[in-house]
Amino acid sequence: MIDSKNITQIVSANLKGRHKKEVRFKWLGRLSVGFGFFLVFVLIADITYKAIPAFHQHWVAVDVNFNSDWLGTETIDAKTLKKANYRKVLKKSLYEMFPQVKKRKEKRKLTQMISSNAEFTLRDLLMETPSLLNQSGTYWLRLDDDVDSYLKEFDVNGEAGLRLNGQQATWLKQWVDEDRIEDRFNIDFFTNGDSREPELAGIKGAMTGTILTMLVTLILSFPIGVAAALYLEEFAPSNRWTDIIEININNLAAVPSIIFGLLGLAVIINIFGLPRSAPLVGGIVLTLMTLPTIIIASRASIKAVPPSIREAAMGIGASKVQTAFGHVLPMAMPGILTGTIIGLAQALGETAPLLMIGMVAFIVDVPGSITDASTVMPVQIFLWADSPERAFLAKTSAAILVLLGFLFIMNTVAALLRKKFENR
Repeated sequence: MIDSKNITQIVSANLKGRHKKEVRFKWLGRLSVGFGFFLVFVLIADITYKAIPAFHQHWVAVDVNFNSDWLGTETIDAKTLKKANYRKVLKKSLYEMFPQVKKRKEKRKLTQMISSNAEFTLRDLLMETPSLLNQSGTYWLRLDDDVDSYLKEFDVNGEAGLRLNGQQATWLKQWVDEDRIEDRFNIDFFTNGDSREPELAGIKGAMTGTILTMLVTLILSFPIGVAAALYLEEFAPSNRWTDIIEININNLAAVPSIIFGLLGLAVIINIFGLPRSAPLVGGIVLTLMTLPTIIIASRASIKAVPPSIREAAMGIGASKVQTAFGHVLPMAMPGILTGTIIGLAQALGETAPLLMIGMVAFIVDVPGSITDASTVMPVQIFLWADSPERAFLAKTSAAILVLLGFLFIMNTVAALLRKKFENR
Protein backbone atom coordinates (compact mmCIF):
# COMPACT_ATOMS: atom_id res chain seq x y z
CA MET A 1 0.00 0.00 0.00
CA ILE A 2 1.32 3.47 -0.99
CA ASP A 3 2.05 5.77 1.90
CA SER A 4 0.26 9.06 1.16
CA LYS A 5 2.54 10.90 3.58
CA ASN A 6 5.65 9.90 1.63
CA ILE A 7 3.99 10.91 -1.65
CA THR A 8 3.16 14.32 -0.21
CA GLN A 9 6.77 14.77 0.93
CA ILE A 10 8.11 13.74 -2.48
CA VAL A 11 5.75 16.09 -4.33
CA SER A 12 6.57 18.90 -1.90
CA ALA A 13 10.31 18.34 -2.42
CA ASN A 14 9.84 18.34 -6.21
CA LEU A 15 7.82 21.55 -6.06
CA LYS A 16 10.49 23.23 -3.93
CA GLY A 17 13.14 22.17 -6.44
CA ARG A 18 11.07 23.48 -9.35
CA HIS A 19 10.45 26.78 -7.55
CA LYS A 20 14.17 27.17 -6.85
CA LYS A 21 14.95 26.55 -10.53
CA GLU A 22 12.34 29.11 -11.54
CA VAL A 23 13.80 31.66 -9.14
CA ARG A 24 17.33 30.98 -10.42
CA PHE A 25 16.15 31.31 -14.01
CA LYS A 26 14.41 34.60 -13.24
CA TRP A 27 17.56 35.98 -11.62
CA LEU A 28 19.71 34.79 -14.52
CA GLY A 29 17.34 36.56 -16.90
CA ARG A 30 17.44 39.74 -14.84
CA LEU A 31 21.24 39.61 -14.62
CA SER A 32 21.49 39.05 -18.37
CA VAL A 33 19.24 42.01 -19.12
CA GLY A 34 21.03 44.15 -16.55
CA PHE A 35 24.43 43.18 -17.94
CA GLY A 36 23.24 44.04 -21.45
CA PHE A 37 22.03 47.47 -20.32
CA PHE A 38 25.31 48.00 -18.46
CA LEU A 39 27.34 47.28 -21.60
CA VAL A 40 25.16 49.66 -23.63
CA PHE A 41 25.57 52.32 -20.95
CA VAL A 42 29.36 51.88 -20.91
CA LEU A 43 29.48 52.07 -24.72
CA ILE A 44 27.38 55.24 -24.93
CA ALA A 45 29.24 56.81 -21.98
CA ASP A 46 32.58 56.11 -23.66
CA ILE A 47 31.40 57.57 -26.98
CA THR A 48 29.95 60.61 -25.22
CA TYR A 49 33.15 61.23 -23.27
CA LYS A 50 35.22 61.10 -26.46
CA ALA A 51 32.69 63.28 -28.33
CA ILE A 52 32.60 66.16 -25.82
CA PRO A 53 35.68 67.97 -27.30
CA ALA A 54 33.94 68.16 -30.69
CA PHE A 55 31.11 70.28 -29.29
CA HIS A 56 33.29 73.18 -28.16
CA GLN A 57 36.15 75.05 -29.81
CA HIS A 58 38.73 77.66 -28.85
CA TRP A 59 39.07 81.07 -30.48
CA VAL A 60 41.73 83.75 -30.07
CA ALA A 61 41.40 87.55 -30.11
CA VAL A 62 43.90 88.90 -32.66
CA ASP A 63 44.76 92.56 -33.17
CA VAL A 64 44.22 92.97 -36.90
CA ASN A 65 45.25 95.93 -39.02
CA PHE A 66 43.47 96.10 -42.39
CA ASN A 67 46.41 97.95 -43.90
CA SER A 68 45.74 98.76 -47.55
CA ASP A 69 49.40 98.15 -48.41
CA TRP A 70 49.22 94.64 -46.94
CA LEU A 71 45.90 94.02 -48.66
CA GLY A 72 47.23 95.24 -51.99
CA THR A 73 44.24 97.50 -52.62
CA GLU A 74 43.02 100.96 -51.67
CA THR A 75 39.53 100.67 -53.14
CA ILE A 76 36.51 99.37 -51.26
CA ASP A 77 34.43 97.85 -54.05
CA ALA A 78 33.33 94.27 -53.36
CA LYS A 79 35.13 92.69 -56.32
CA THR A 80 38.52 94.17 -55.33
CA LEU A 81 38.11 93.42 -51.63
CA LYS A 82 37.24 89.80 -52.39
CA LYS A 83 40.61 89.27 -54.11
CA ALA A 84 42.74 91.17 -51.55
CA ASN A 85 45.68 89.54 -49.74
CA TYR A 86 44.12 88.71 -46.37
CA ARG A 87 46.72 86.09 -45.57
CA LYS A 88 49.38 88.81 -45.54
CA VAL A 89 47.19 90.91 -43.27
CA LEU A 90 46.89 87.99 -40.84
CA LYS A 91 50.63 87.28 -40.88
CA LYS A 92 51.66 90.91 -40.41
CA SER A 93 49.16 91.35 -37.58
CA LEU A 94 50.54 88.29 -35.77
CA TYR A 95 54.12 89.51 -36.26
CA GLU A 96 53.17 92.85 -34.67
CA MET A 97 51.71 90.99 -31.67
CA PHE A 98 55.01 89.08 -31.26
CA PRO A 99 57.76 91.48 -32.35
CA GLN A 100 60.42 89.15 -30.92
CA VAL A 101 59.67 86.59 -33.66
CA LYS A 102 62.28 87.23 -36.37
CA LYS A 103 63.28 83.93 -37.98
CA ARG A 104 61.33 82.53 -40.92
CA LYS A 105 60.81 79.17 -39.21
CA GLU A 106 59.44 80.86 -36.09
CA LYS A 107 57.09 83.02 -38.16
CA ARG A 108 55.77 79.93 -39.92
CA LYS A 109 55.14 78.20 -36.60
CA LEU A 110 53.32 81.28 -35.33
CA THR A 111 50.95 81.52 -38.30
CA GLN A 112 50.28 77.77 -38.11
CA MET A 113 48.57 78.32 -34.74
CA ILE A 114 45.65 80.04 -36.47
CA SER A 115 43.14 78.12 -38.56
CA SER A 116 43.59 78.25 -42.32
CA ASN A 117 40.06 79.62 -42.52
CA ALA A 118 40.98 82.79 -40.59
CA GLU A 119 41.84 84.79 -43.72
CA PHE A 120 38.35 84.12 -45.08
CA THR A 121 36.88 85.30 -41.78
CA LEU A 122 38.82 88.57 -42.20
CA ARG A 123 37.65 88.83 -45.80
CA ASP A 124 34.01 88.50 -44.76
CA LEU A 125 34.50 91.13 -42.04
CA LEU A 126 35.98 93.69 -44.40
CA MET A 127 33.48 93.01 -47.19
CA GLU A 128 30.62 93.41 -44.70
CA THR A 129 32.11 96.66 -43.32
CA PRO A 130 34.37 98.30 -45.95
CA SER A 131 34.96 101.25 -43.65
CA LEU A 132 37.39 99.02 -41.67
CA LEU A 133 39.98 99.55 -44.43
CA ASN A 134 43.18 101.02 -42.92
CA GLN A 135 41.66 100.57 -39.47
CA SER A 136 42.84 98.36 -36.59
CA GLY A 137 40.70 96.25 -34.30
CA THR A 138 40.55 93.07 -32.24
CA TYR A 139 38.74 90.17 -33.88
CA TRP A 140 38.06 86.59 -32.82
CA LEU A 141 39.67 83.98 -35.07
CA ARG A 142 39.46 80.20 -34.89
CA LEU A 143 42.57 78.38 -33.61
CA ASP A 144 44.18 75.49 -35.46
CA ASP A 145 43.04 71.99 -34.45
CA ASP A 146 46.42 71.13 -32.87
CA VAL A 147 46.26 74.21 -30.63
CA ASP A 148 42.60 73.51 -29.86
CA SER A 149 43.39 69.91 -28.87
CA TYR A 150 46.28 71.10 -26.69
CA LEU A 151 43.98 73.48 -24.80
CA LYS A 152 41.41 70.71 -24.26
CA GLU A 153 43.88 68.12 -22.98
CA PHE A 154 46.75 69.99 -21.27
CA ASP A 155 47.31 72.69 -18.70
CA VAL A 156 48.72 75.74 -20.45
CA ASN A 157 52.10 76.13 -18.79
CA GLY A 158 54.40 76.86 -21.72
CA GLU A 159 55.56 73.27 -22.16
CA ALA A 160 55.47 71.43 -25.47
CA GLY A 161 52.77 68.84 -26.02
CA LEU A 162 50.94 66.99 -28.77
CA ARG A 163 52.13 68.69 -32.00
CA LEU A 164 53.05 72.01 -30.37
CA ASN A 165 56.71 72.82 -29.75
CA GLY A 166 58.00 74.85 -26.81
CA GLN A 167 57.82 78.18 -28.63
CA GLN A 168 54.22 77.67 -29.70
CA ALA A 169 53.28 76.62 -26.16
CA THR A 170 54.89 79.81 -24.82
CA TRP A 171 53.01 82.02 -27.29
CA LEU A 172 49.79 80.22 -26.39
CA LYS A 173 50.43 80.80 -22.68
CA GLN A 174 50.90 84.50 -23.40
CA TRP A 175 47.50 84.61 -25.11
CA VAL A 176 45.92 82.82 -22.16
CA ASP A 177 47.55 85.19 -19.67
CA GLU A 178 46.28 88.16 -21.71
CA ASP A 179 42.76 86.65 -21.64
CA ARG A 180 42.67 86.38 -25.42
CA ILE A 181 41.43 82.74 -25.52
CA GLU A 182 37.73 81.96 -25.49
CA ASP A 183 36.00 78.57 -25.44
CA ARG A 184 32.78 78.54 -27.50
CA PHE A 185 30.10 76.05 -28.42
CA ASN A 186 31.06 74.60 -31.81
CA ILE A 187 27.96 75.43 -33.84
CA ASP A 188 30.03 74.95 -37.01
CA PHE A 189 30.00 71.21 -36.37
CA PHE A 190 26.30 71.24 -37.27
CA THR A 191 26.35 73.95 -39.96
CA ASN A 192 29.51 73.12 -41.97
CA GLY A 193 30.15 70.42 -44.54
CA ASP A 194 33.18 68.17 -44.53
CA SER A 195 36.70 69.61 -44.59
CA ARG A 196 40.32 68.45 -44.61
CA GLU A 197 40.88 70.67 -41.57
CA PRO A 198 39.41 69.12 -38.41
CA GLU A 199 38.49 72.47 -36.85
CA LEU A 200 36.32 73.28 -39.90
CA ALA A 201 34.73 69.88 -40.52
CA GLY A 202 31.00 69.50 -39.90
CA ILE A 203 28.17 67.04 -40.47
CA LYS A 204 25.63 69.18 -42.32
CA GLY A 205 26.45 67.70 -45.73
CA ALA A 206 26.44 64.10 -44.49
CA MET A 207 23.29 64.64 -42.41
CA THR A 208 21.43 66.17 -45.34
CA GLY A 209 22.57 63.31 -47.58
CA THR A 210 21.39 60.79 -44.99
CA ILE A 211 17.94 62.38 -44.73
CA LEU A 212 17.53 62.53 -48.52
CA THR A 213 18.72 58.94 -48.92
CA MET A 214 16.40 57.64 -46.22
CA LEU A 215 13.45 59.55 -47.70
CA VAL A 216 14.06 57.90 -51.08
CA THR A 217 14.37 54.52 -49.36
CA LEU A 218 11.13 54.99 -47.39
CA ILE A 219 9.14 56.28 -50.38
CA LEU A 220 10.19 53.31 -52.51
CA SER A 221 10.44 50.43 -50.04
CA PHE A 222 7.34 50.94 -47.90
CA PRO A 223 4.59 50.86 -50.58
CA ILE A 224 6.37 48.21 -52.67
CA GLY A 225 7.08 45.98 -49.66
CA VAL A 226 3.56 46.26 -48.21
CA ALA A 227 1.93 45.69 -51.61
CA ALA A 228 4.08 42.61 -52.25
CA ALA A 229 3.32 41.19 -48.80
CA LEU A 230 -0.41 41.84 -49.17
CA TYR A 231 -0.51 40.19 -52.59
CA LEU A 232 1.46 37.12 -51.52
CA GLU A 233 -0.60 36.64 -48.37
CA GLU A 234 -4.10 37.54 -49.57
CA PHE A 235 -4.31 37.15 -53.34
CA ALA A 236 -1.48 34.98 -54.71
CA PRO A 237 -2.45 31.38 -55.56
CA SER A 238 -0.58 28.64 -53.74
CA ASN A 239 1.56 27.06 -56.45
CA ARG A 240 5.15 26.39 -57.42
CA TRP A 241 5.82 29.93 -58.64
CA THR A 242 4.63 31.44 -55.37
CA ASP A 243 6.88 29.04 -53.47
CA ILE A 244 9.86 30.09 -55.63
CA ILE A 245 9.12 33.78 -54.95
CA GLU A 246 8.90 33.17 -51.20
CA ILE A 247 12.19 31.24 -51.16
CA ASN A 248 13.94 33.99 -53.12
CA ILE A 249 12.63 36.70 -50.78
CA ASN A 250 13.95 34.78 -47.77
CA ASN A 251 17.28 34.25 -49.53
CA LEU A 252 17.59 37.94 -50.44
CA ALA A 253 17.28 38.85 -46.76
CA ALA A 254 20.53 36.94 -46.14
CA VAL A 255 22.52 38.34 -49.09
CA PRO A 256 25.57 40.42 -48.00
CA SER A 257 24.85 44.12 -48.36
CA ILE A 258 27.86 44.77 -50.56
CA ILE A 259 26.22 42.62 -53.28
CA PHE A 260 23.43 45.19 -53.51
CA GLY A 261 26.11 47.84 -53.93
CA LEU A 262 27.61 45.90 -56.83
CA LEU A 263 24.14 45.60 -58.33
CA GLY A 264 23.61 49.34 -58.03
CA LEU A 265 26.99 50.04 -59.66
CA ALA A 266 26.44 47.59 -62.53
CA VAL A 267 22.78 48.30 -63.29
CA ILE A 268 21.56 51.59 -61.82
CA ILE A 269 24.68 53.61 -62.64
CA ASN A 270 26.30 51.88 -65.64
CA ILE A 271 23.14 50.84 -67.50
CA PHE A 272 20.56 53.48 -66.51
CA GLY A 273 23.15 56.25 -66.21
CA LEU A 274 22.02 57.74 -62.92
CA PRO A 275 24.61 60.00 -61.19
CA ARG A 276 27.18 58.44 -58.89
CA SER A 277 27.28 59.36 -55.23
CA ALA A 278 23.70 60.69 -55.30
CA PRO A 279 21.01 60.11 -52.63
CA LEU A 280 18.70 58.87 -55.41
CA VAL A 281 21.03 55.99 -56.27
CA GLY A 282 21.81 55.34 -52.61
CA GLY A 283 18.09 55.22 -51.80
CA ILE A 284 17.40 52.75 -54.63
CA VAL A 285 20.24 50.47 -53.50
CA LEU A 286 19.08 50.57 -49.87
CA THR A 287 15.52 49.91 -51.04
CA LEU A 288 16.64 46.68 -52.70
CA MET A 289 18.37 45.69 -49.48
CA THR A 290 15.45 46.69 -47.22
CA LEU A 291 12.57 45.17 -49.21
CA PRO A 292 13.03 41.53 -48.05
CA THR A 293 12.93 42.60 -44.39
CA ILE A 294 9.78 44.68 -44.89
CA ILE A 295 8.03 41.97 -46.94
CA ILE A 296 8.79 39.21 -44.43
CA ALA A 297 7.67 41.31 -41.43
CA SER A 298 4.56 42.55 -43.25
CA ARG A 299 3.53 39.03 -44.25
CA ALA A 300 3.89 37.83 -40.68
CA SER A 301 1.77 40.75 -39.45
CA ILE A 302 -0.93 40.18 -42.10
CA LYS A 303 -1.01 36.44 -41.34
CA ALA A 304 -1.54 37.23 -37.64
CA VAL A 305 -4.86 39.01 -38.35
CA PRO A 306 -7.65 36.65 -37.15
CA PRO A 307 -9.56 34.87 -39.97
CA SER A 308 -12.81 35.97 -38.32
CA ILE A 309 -12.10 39.55 -39.46
CA ARG A 310 -11.95 38.44 -43.09
CA GLU A 311 -15.05 36.24 -42.69
CA ALA A 312 -17.06 39.02 -41.02
CA ALA A 313 -16.12 41.57 -43.71
CA MET A 314 -16.97 39.22 -46.57
CA GLY A 315 -20.12 38.13 -44.75
CA ILE A 316 -21.56 41.65 -44.98
CA GLY A 317 -20.79 41.87 -48.70
CA ALA A 318 -17.24 43.27 -48.87
CA SER A 319 -15.10 42.17 -51.79
CA LYS A 320 -11.70 40.57 -51.30
CA VAL A 321 -9.96 43.84 -52.16
CA GLN A 322 -12.16 45.80 -49.76
CA THR A 323 -11.52 43.26 -47.03
CA ALA A 324 -7.76 43.35 -47.58
CA PHE A 325 -7.40 47.14 -47.70
CA GLY A 326 -10.22 48.14 -45.38
CA HIS A 327 -9.88 45.58 -42.59
CA VAL A 328 -6.80 43.35 -42.80
CA LEU A 329 -4.23 46.01 -43.69
CA PRO A 330 -5.22 48.51 -40.94
CA MET A 331 -5.10 45.76 -38.30
CA ALA A 332 -1.70 44.59 -39.55
CA MET A 333 -0.26 48.11 -39.78
CA PRO A 334 1.40 48.18 -36.31
CA GLY A 335 3.44 45.08 -37.17
CA ILE A 336 4.15 46.42 -40.66
CA LEU A 337 5.50 49.66 -39.19
CA THR A 338 7.71 47.66 -36.84
CA GLY A 339 9.17 45.72 -39.75
CA THR A 340 9.63 48.92 -41.75
CA ILE A 341 11.51 50.69 -38.98
CA ILE A 342 13.74 47.64 -38.51
CA GLY A 343 14.54 47.66 -42.22
CA LEU A 344 15.18 51.41 -42.29
CA ALA A 345 17.34 51.23 -39.16
CA GLN A 346 19.43 48.55 -40.84
CA ALA A 347 19.70 50.72 -43.96
CA LEU A 348 20.63 53.78 -41.88
CA GLY A 349 23.79 52.10 -40.62
CA GLU A 350 24.90 50.55 -43.91
CA THR A 351 28.21 51.59 -45.42
CA ALA A 352 29.37 48.83 -47.78
CA PRO A 353 26.70 49.20 -50.52
CA LEU A 354 27.10 52.99 -50.53
CA LEU A 355 30.87 52.71 -50.91
CA MET A 356 30.34 50.78 -54.12
CA ILE A 357 28.24 53.55 -55.70
CA GLY A 358 30.74 56.31 -54.92
CA MET A 359 29.28 57.87 -51.76
CA VAL A 360 32.73 57.57 -50.18
CA ALA A 361 33.93 60.63 -52.12
CA PHE A 362 35.17 63.73 -50.28
CA ILE A 363 32.26 66.16 -50.73
CA VAL A 364 32.27 69.60 -49.14
CA ASP A 365 29.03 71.06 -50.52
CA VAL A 366 25.68 70.37 -48.93
CA PRO A 367 23.36 68.52 -51.38
CA GLY A 368 20.31 70.45 -52.49
CA SER A 369 18.42 67.59 -54.14
CA ILE A 370 18.42 63.80 -54.47
CA THR A 371 20.57 63.99 -57.62
CA ASP A 372 23.41 66.09 -56.14
CA ALA A 373 26.66 64.45 -55.08
CA SER A 374 26.51 63.56 -51.41
CA THR A 375 27.72 61.30 -48.64
CA VAL A 376 25.91 59.83 -45.62
CA MET A 377 26.61 59.70 -41.91
CA PRO A 378 27.99 56.11 -41.71
CA VAL A 379 30.41 56.84 -44.57
CA GLN A 380 31.38 60.19 -42.99
CA ILE A 381 32.13 58.38 -39.72
CA PHE A 382 34.19 55.83 -41.66
CA LEU A 383 36.21 58.58 -43.36
CA TRP A 384 36.86 60.51 -40.14
CA ALA A 385 37.82 57.37 -38.23
CA ASP A 386 40.49 56.72 -40.86
CA SER A 387 41.96 60.24 -40.61
CA PRO A 388 45.28 60.66 -38.79
CA GLU A 389 44.48 64.03 -37.14
CA ARG A 390 43.76 63.75 -33.44
CA ALA A 391 40.78 66.13 -33.54
CA PHE A 392 38.92 63.81 -35.91
CA LEU A 393 38.61 61.24 -33.09
CA ALA A 394 36.23 63.55 -31.25
CA LYS A 395 34.42 64.40 -34.50
CA THR A 396 33.93 60.68 -35.16
CA SER A 397 32.43 60.06 -31.73
CA ALA A 398 30.21 63.12 -32.01
CA ALA A 399 28.94 61.98 -35.42
CA ILE A 400 28.13 58.57 -33.93
CA LEU A 401 26.06 60.27 -31.21
CA VAL A 402 24.18 62.29 -33.83
CA LEU A 403 23.52 59.12 -35.85
CA LEU A 404 22.21 57.35 -32.73
CA GLY A 405 20.01 60.36 -32.01
CA PHE A 406 18.62 60.24 -35.56
CA LEU A 407 17.89 56.54 -35.12
CA PHE A 408 16.16 57.25 -31.78
CA ILE A 409 13.95 59.88 -33.47
CA MET A 410 13.03 57.39 -36.21
CA ASN A 411 12.08 54.75 -33.63
CA THR A 412 10.08 57.26 -31.61
CA VAL A 413 8.06 58.37 -34.65
CA ALA A 414 7.43 54.74 -35.61
CA ALA A 415 6.32 53.91 -32.05
CA LEU A 416 3.88 56.84 -32.03
CA LEU A 417 2.43 55.83 -35.38
CA ARG A 418 2.15 52.21 -34.24
CA LYS A 419 0.36 53.31 -31.08
CA LYS A 420 -2.04 55.41 -33.14
CA PHE A 421 -2.96 52.47 -35.38
CA GLU A 422 -3.33 50.17 -32.38
CA ASN A 423 -5.74 52.60 -30.70
CA ARG A 424 -7.73 52.93 -33.92
